[in-house]
Amino acid sequence: MNTWKASTVDPTRLPIGDTYVSTTAAGVGKLFSCSAGNPNAPGASAEGPWINADGTTWDSTAKVAVKGSVSWRTAKYSETLTESSRVLTSNGLPVKNVTGSFPIATNDPAYQYDHNPGTIKESNATLTLPRNPTKAATSTCVNFAAMGMLKNGVAIFNPLDGKGRDGVARELQDVCNGHPAMTQYHYHAIPSCLLDAATGASTVVGYVLDGFPLVVERDANGNLPSNVDLDECHGRTSPILLAGKVVTTYHYSATLEFPYIVGCYAGTPTNG
Repeated sequence: MNTWKASTVDPTRLPIGDTYVSTTAAGVGKLFSCSAGNPNAPGASAEGPWINADGTTWDSTAKVAVKGSVSWRTAKYSETLTESSRVLTSNGLPVKNVTGSFPIATNDPAYQYDHNPGTIKESNATLTLPRNPTKAATSTCVNFAAMGMLKNGVAIFNPLDGKGRDGVARELQDVCNGHPAMTQYHYHAIPSCLLDAATGASTVVGYVLDGFPLVVERDANGNLPSNVDLDECHGRTSPILLAGKVVTTYHYSATLEFPYIVGCYAGTPTNG
């Protein structure tokens, strides 16, 4: 059973990750980003009331969600193993999960904070990842494109918005914590629809471009780890349940805290 070093993280006072980003080096609780972002990029148009008065923390329990509950019957996801590879194929739509209604409607309360004009469309992707990944000699930065895929077929992006700010805290997402960039639906953290369903000690919910799994881990009380339990890339080596077997391997672990899923690439990322 997992045992964490820290007490339970307070979801009403999560640190905003804006100042926990570096373009030069990795660090525990930080994002090693390949770019600082573009201050002129589109993003949330106003700061929401879930940003606490101190300006450095936010309340995830009070954040507004984009309205809508859209099912995607054409959603596809498959996972194929070869001797050396794990091949993930998807059309970018969430399997067995819903999205909000996009573009955000002008009468949606979310619109006063974020005018996201994106529309969700199929976004075919095939990722060929190493089946038995190994850690690289040095960690590498994460860019603004998709950095992996979840097992519901949706792309996972780093936690930043286009401006280089904490997108999980600042941008508006739907009830499953996703939204489109132009037409590509994606998440910036493990979405609540998968997080809430992962109640065991270790649940693999996706894979990162270096081949290592994304895992939801819980202790005996159902708590996720915090940043102090993880390394500079937001991962650790421990036993997890992978393909029905308990194996000891390096993996990235979901947290409520920034950077939420991946802080840097511990292995060598593939381009798909």
